[in-house]
Amino acid sequence: MDIFSVLTMIGGLALFLYGMDVLGDGLKKASGGKLEIILEKLTANKLMAILLGAGVTAIIQSSSATTVMVVGFVNSGIMKLGQAVGVILGANVGTTVTAWLLSLTGVEGSSLFLQLLKPSSFSPILAFAGVIMMSMCKREKHKVAATIMIGFAVLMFGMETMSSTVKPLAENPDFIDILLMFSNPVLGMLIGLVLTAIIQSSSASVGILQALCVSGAVSYSTAIPIIMGQNVGDCVAAMISSASAGRQAKRAAFIGLYYKVIKVAAFMVIFYTLNAVFQFEFLNRTASAIGVAVIHTTFNVVAVVAMYPFTWVLEKLAYLTIPESSEETPSVIDANKEIQILDARFLSTPRVALEQCKNAALDMANYARDGLFLAMELFHKFDPKKADKVIELEDLVDHYEDELSTYLVKISSKHLTEKDSQELTILLHCIGDFERISDHAVNIMESAREMYDKDLYFSKKAVEELRVFSEAVRDIINASIQVFHEEDLELANIVEPMEELIDYLNSEIKKRHVKRLRKGKCTIEMGFILSDISTNYERVSDHCSNIALCLLQLNEENFGTHGFQEHLTNKNSAAFLDEVKKLQEKYKLP
Repeated sequence: MDIFSVLTMIGGLALFLYGMDVLGDGLKKASGGKLEIILEKLTANKLMAILLGAGVTAIIQSSSATTVMVVGFVNSGIMKLGQAVGVILGANVGTTVTAWLLSLTGVEGSSLFLQLLKPSSFSPILAFAGVIMMSMCKREKHKVAATIMIGFAVLMFGMETMSSTVKPLAENPDFIDILLMFSNPVLGMLIGLVLTAIIQSSSASVGILQALCVSGAVSYSTAIPIIMGQNVGDCVAAMISSASAGRQAKRAAFIGLYYKVIKVAAFMVIFYTLNAVFQFEFLNRTASAIGVAVIHTTFNVVAVVAMYPFTWVLEKLAYLTIPESSEETPSVIDANKEIQILDARFLSTPRVALEQCKNAALDMANYARDGLFLAMELFHKFDPKKADKVIELEDLVDHYEDELSTYLVKISSKHLTEKDSQELTILLHCIGDFERISDHAVNIMESAREMYDKDLYFSKKAVEELRVFSEAVRDIINASIQVFHEEDLELANIVEPMEELIDYLNSEIKKRHVKRLRKGKCTIEMGFILSDISTNYERVSDHCSNIALCLLQLNEENFGTHGFQEHLTNKNSAAFLDEVKKLQEKYKLP
């Protein structure tokens, strides 16, 4: 084997690994993160968790990616440790699908059907079609499909290149001697472990083994220990990922490690003990790419079935390794703690990361609303503890804005689909509005504190007017949060007329106060306080309107909002005025 053959083999390996990476990215984008989100929500049943883990891994082509994501879910408190066990077991089965795809390189036969199954026959067609689609199609889903086709073609071309390069090595004595060394179970297992740990993909390392099998120099006595080592090496990515995570996430990573070590150790002891007694003749036979796929799948399926009744053992071992501590006791969220659901592990799957951002933003919105409603209550009966709580909630909302903004900037650097970019834009707009609402809650609380400190009271008439005004503000903020949470575009259409109503109430209440002031029924000092309150109410409604309008504008293509957009921008339109009139009847000042 000369230097040019070595370079060709290295080039084939590079194309193989790159193709696998491109294919995996394309499949992740095609799934749109939906599979991972389903994985997060439907893992309460252990069997379902195993099936979902296998399905997700089969599609995204990486058990390491699935396990790392599970570590992130556990670290964020989204998934319980018991749920994670099933997903990890399933991921080990799902990762075997890649080996079956790669085994197509070993297809032999002269019939037209078998010839068409060979990657050398269909990969060029896929690559050509993918390039044409990539250059001509503008829609995101077509570009994703083209990425998958090109990735698969590059993967198979790299596999073919490696296979054709190593094929002549079957007659090289030095190469055969090296492979014979790996027939030693311990040494073979170690080389499989190290190779997988380096490239952090058992699918890729199995593919490399399958390429070597094409040479005809690899026997099953060599292939089996290497496959076992590959199974253990696959957990390195999750272990590294859990290093900076919480104790529960570390336990999830250890569950993956213990499962792989136990199943490989059990197999090695049982298999080689039986081999010592019965001398399995097939071990001396030449291994094939399909044979490697069969062993890889059978081993992992049998291991899952055997371990299924004993998953509690894995949890027990994880807790023995990472004992429970007082730090894990649930505590009140404060502004100095990181928001756990914004886990850096999700950044590799932007759709999932955005879903966690939306969950965090919804929490932020609810904290802002709680602070506002608490501040509004203080006019009826001032409580210093409640006033302090308003400030605490405002600090928490500020913290959420900082954390979310930083995390969203990180997501924006990833390759996003058009839909993901749209959602990121909505989140960036809305979290600023939620933060400003909490600021206004503090302003309202300060007005209530001033009245309490100075022993001031509104007239009965003013109290009734503020009650109606407060009810309208409560309704608009509830509506805007519902619009944000559910992306309810029908409800979003109602928010702008509500904002116009609140502008009217703000103006009308100030006019009525001036009338009372002229009649001597109110004071200038109370007028300043009332003006501050009504101005803050009006500005809260402005931010609610911003949230609804942002959603309407960005979804205009997917929703028939053209007519209503015109009515929104034209506040003199009959439809708009009619809606405002209805609201004025509902929130009629006494």
